[in-house]
Amino acid sequence: MASLQDIKGRIRSIDSTKKITSAMNLVATSKLNKSKEAALRTRPFFNKILSTMQSIAQNAKGQGSPFLKPNGSDVKAFITLASDKGLCGGYNANICKLTMSHIEDAAKSHLVVVGKKGIDQFKSRGYEVAKEVVDISEEPTYRDAKEIADYITDKFLKGEIGEVYLSYTNFKSTIQQEPEMVRLLPLDINNIETKTESESSQPSDLLIYEPSPEAVLGYVIPRYVADVIYGALCEASASENGARMTAMDSATENAQEIMDKLSIQYNRARQAAITQELTEIVAGAGALK
Repeated sequence: MASLQDIKGRIRSIDSTKKITSAMNLVATSKLNKSKEAALRTRPFFNKILSTMQSIAQNAKGQGSPFLKPNGSDVKAFITLASDKGLCGGYNANICKLTMSHIEDAAKSHLVVVGKKGIDQFKSRGYEVAKEVVDISEEPTYRDAKEIADYITDKFLKGEIGEVYLSYTNFKSTIQQEPEMVRLLPLDINNIETKTESESSQPSDLLIYEPSPEAVLGYVIPRYVADVIYGALCEASASENGARMTAMDSATENAQEIMDKLSIQYNRARQAAITQELTEIVAGAGALK
């Protein structure tokens, strides 16, 4: 049995850990509220640009836009949104596993990874990361999303990559986050969900595009890619803070449970020590008679 000093040392150590996890839980909760609001703000704008682009694409018929057809390259690009910090449960492992499960040939894959933990996950498994983006996972901006979008669309237009996929964690609720993957390029207009007529500001057949629907579509699709990436960054940020809050809450509860067990063990050891001392005193007193 461990000594009283050993048990007291473990209790102090776990109590210190509990204070840290409790503080991190509070910080994650505060950040979650902010990131959740940002994620909810991006959804109406994203829905609007979806319906607008659907309307333009229907008029353009996909003609003259390189973003709507294959370019002949067999290289696939994967944009993975992970986090820069750990202690968020299986958040980083789950999103990286989703991307890895879709990589058929590492030599024909172009990896763009956001977050230090995601980069470490891929490199530790032998994958080469073509572009690393760090220090933006908790508070992403539209500029960050546009930089990634410009990089990936430029590679696509040059024919260096043939398909672009985006892996991110969709924020469902504080305790539920789901890893998802969507194809960004080449864009499949038929798979874009349209809004109902009541939500549309005006019928698509009354819209006039200058100089042409094809030219407008060529401008809107890169903007759409940036918007999708920004929306995914906001969703991932909220998911990261939600996962960290849940993980730290669970860690705090586990620490308290271990402390309770150690307290019982300490009390039993202390009682045994007192009983032994009393027994020795009684035995010594009896020997003097």
